[in-house]
Amino acid sequence: MTAYLAAEDLSMFGRDPWWLVVIKAVFCFAFLMLTVLFSIVWERKVVAWMQLRIGPNRHGPWGMLQSLADGIKLMLKEDLIVKRADKVVYVLAPIVAAIPAFMAIAVIPFGPAGNEISIFGQRTTMQLTDLPIAMLYILAVASVGIYGIVLAGWSSGSTYPLLGGLRSCAQMISYEIAMGAAFASVFLYSGSMSTSAIVEAQQDRWYIILLPVSFLIYIVTMVGETNRAPFDMPESEGDLVGGFNTEYSSIKFAMFMLAEYVNMVTVSAVSVTLFLGGWRAPWPISGFWEGANHGWWPMLWFVVKVQLLLFFFIWLRGTLPRVRYDQLMKLGWKVLIPVSVVWLMMVATVRTLRNENYDFAEIALYVGGAVLVLLLLSFVVDMFRGRSEERDKPAEPAAFDPMAGGFPVPPLPGQTLPPVPRRRPRRERELIVSGGSDTDSDGSSSGREASDG
Repeated sequence: MTAYLAAEDLSMFGRDPWWLVVIKAVFCFAFLMLTVLFSIVWERKVVAWMQLRIGPNRHGPWGMLQSLADGIKLMLKEDLIVKRADKVVYVLAPIVAAIPAFMAIAVIPFGPAGNEISIFGQRTTMQLTDLPIAMLYILAVASVGIYGIVLAGWSSGSTYPLLGGLRSCAQMISYEIAMGAAFASVFLYSGSMSTSAIVEAQQDRWYIILLPVSFLIYIVTMVGETNRAPFDMPESEGDLVGGFNTEYSSIKFAMFMLAEYVNMVTVSAVSVTLFLGGWRAPWPISGFWEGANHGWWPMLWFVVKVQLLLFFFIWLRGTLPRVRYDQLMKLGWKVLIPVSVVWLMMVATVRTLRNENYDFAEIALYVGGAVLVLLLLSFVVDMFRGRSEERDKPAEPAAFDPMAGGFPVPPLPGQTLPPVPRRRPRRERELIVSGGSDTDSDGSSSGREASDG
């Protein structure tokens, strides 16, 4: 723990002059905006490639300025405000959704804290700032963004936007619980909530190897947090006509789309920081090149990892169909939360035993025994539950005859109509009329023999 506590020395932050802070803040904003512009074009290109289409190819070389053209088009569109809307909240909702999306990048490290770079002769770190509770700050600002979606649905004065806002609220609350448990496993291993300290703790081994279950849980929850397919329930066009942003147009609609893509970049950056070594170079490169993690090179590795996770978002959207809302809630409450809590307890147990200087074989034996006991208990419970369900299963209802009373009546609850024979396809009917080989099945052959006699 002493190495982690030493890595959490944040004295190098907060010493920059005001003009350097402004430059770094502008860089963070520009990084997000440029990544969003590129990601929109990249998504349309990749999905078009998956669907054997051309994709955008008109604006700029290879269509790379398509997202910029879309932004200009939205800003020049007529801005409408519906008559029944609460105008103040209606206007503030896109701002509330967009601003928190930009705030989380402030504590993301683009490079090592000890490797200071020179900007206009001033030595500084490749990070805007850091906090002892930086990850709690990220969770807090991410939770504020949901208010923008809920208020947008409520202030529109329409039913379907309200349903979309409520769906989003329930979805994000459900998936943030499992996300917090995945974060807690990282905190136990790193001994810190500071983002720079968490990256420093992955010097020997990335946490995707030590905590693979936490990484998988976070990958699923970050797709649900950003309302992306296949979890885009708040804006499912099939049943909500567009969701919480149905009544929005022009620049306010563009701000909702901007918030979604900025959130994608933010959660990808958090995933890189917590599980993929942050700004560290991948193993083959860092193994033979000592300068891979010095100078401006760490920013390159960080950007490449973020782009790979953004490609994962696009791949999911072009591959998986949208799930039902009950399946979404079942996955969040009945699968992700129990698995994340059990995994967190196992990680805490292993860390406690390691701190007590237990051997790794003994730790594996204890953890394996606990897992076997849980599996046996679940097997016994399922076996007794199956027997009780078979014992309490109601008797099969009697066959229902709709013509028993002399005239047809509809079935009561629990009764089913007898199967109706399906009509033959048209080609089979033509064969029967023409005396084909299928006429033997309905007795027509006997009639033909009688007529010949």
